[in-house]
Amino acid sequence: MPDLVAIAQTGQAFVDSMRRAWDAGDAVLPVDSRLPAAGITALLEAMRPRRIIAIDGSSSALLESRATEPGDALVVPTSGSTGVPKGVVHTHSSIQASARSTSTALGVDPSHDRWLCCLPLSHIAGLAVVSRALTFDMPLEVHERFDADAVMRAAADGATLTALVPTALARIDAAAFRRIIVGGSAAPAYVPENCVMSYGMTETGSAVVFDGYALPGVQLRIVDDEIQVRGEMLLRCYRDGTDPRTADGWLATNDAGSIDGDGLLTVQGRRGDLIITGGENVWPAPVEAALELLASIAEVAVIGRPDDEWGQLVTAVVVPSDPAAPPSLDELRDAIRQSLPAFCAPRALELRKELPRTALGKVERRSL
Repeated sequence: MPDLVAIAQTGQAFVDSMRRAWDAGDAVLPVDSRLPAAGITALLEAMRPRRIIAIDGSSSALLESRATEPGDALVVPTSGSTGVPKGVVHTHSSIQASARSTSTALGVDPSHDRWLCCLPLSHIAGLAVVSRALTFDMPLEVHERFDADAVMRAAADGATLTALVPTALARIDAAAFRRIIVGGSAAPAYVPENCVMSYGMTETGSAVVFDGYALPGVQLRIVDDEIQVRGEMLLRCYRDGTDPRTADGWLATNDAGSIDGDGLLTVQGRRGDLIITGGENVWPAPVEAALELLASIAEVAVIGRPDDEWGQLVTAVVVPSDPAAPPSLDELRDAIRQSLPAFCAPRALELRKELPRTALGKVERRSL
């Protein structure tokens, strides 16, 4: 049976080791080298690879390994909404289906386009950039980390396509690329015309929606206000063998949303993020979007704190633009009342120096 090979390398070294593992028929477990030793140990114990390739390229055999199935390509760690590590199993077929879908939507020309990957290869977004290039045998440049100057040099040297998180997008000249996939967190206030906002997750093999519309080969539906996805790019199963798909192939995302008559998807957020205050439902995303327009706010996350009277208290966790002159709660409440119902206005304000974020820029709400 094929083995699972853990790879802790970064950049081009990771890609080279991954290709060798694939050539041998094995699947790959990307390991985030930024994890503390205890975190790496816990990941290896949960995923049970046969061996690990360290940052320096050395290989060590591991005990208590578990084989993979023929055709498996990746086991991608994800914590989902619970924080409990899981391994999402993707096959060569599913990652190629994802590559075909996104490339068709972007109008990729393998004979002229060139991919740049500057996202972490321990996450599906970075892996998907690599798989798109490999699927169509396209030129690929891989950076070990995001560096704005290096990204601009890559564009000057011929890179035409890349994927970025909003914070990275703000630090480059987007016009230097033909197309840019943007994802990982909420859309910025201004999105350049050559950029597409993406929606997807590890289980869907990266993006399945661009600018609100399903990609080729992707089906969407709403069941009890929850977004569900179907397509060949979905995972085969989790590492423990469980399959989250329905018998007819639909994946429940745990994201709340709606689809209008034109097929436009609106994502409201993780269902667990919903704040119920005084019997009213408040989604954090529109409140955050309204507050981010205030010049006094650099970053904001809206969460629900337990409260005896209201059930949950709408709470704005704010990084002020000027720590010496932070916004007041009244300022926040007034701003929200101008565009949203009064019950959406924060009833509490917490000031922070920074917000905890994942490598892809998403706020880690459970850490707030």
